[in-house]
Amino acid sequence: MSQINAQLLDDASGKTIAAVATAGLKGDAGERTGKVAESYLGGLKLAELAKAKKVLRVVFDRGGFRYHGRVAAFAEGARAGGLEF
Repeated sequence: MSQINAQLLDDASGKTIAAVATAGLKGDAGERTGKVAESYLGGLKLAELAKAKKVLRVVFDRGGFRYHGRVAAFAEGARAGGLEF
C-alpha cells in the first residue's frame, strides 16, 4: 500500500461526499516524516473538505487495517482538522 485513499460516504444516498488520496501531499505534519506525514496531511485535507460540506461527525472504518502507523496518523489528522468520530 503506497498511499491511503479515503472517502466520506452518505450511507443513506450511497453518494460520495468527499475523497482524498495521500500520495504526494506536502505540508507541516509536525514530527512525522515520509508516508506517515502524508497520511496525517490526508486526514487534515479530508477534514477540510468535510467541513466545507458541513459534515462534522463521521464513522471511521479502517477497512480491516490495524489502527497504527499510517492509519492512526490519518485519523489523528482528521481529528486535528475538526472531524469527530
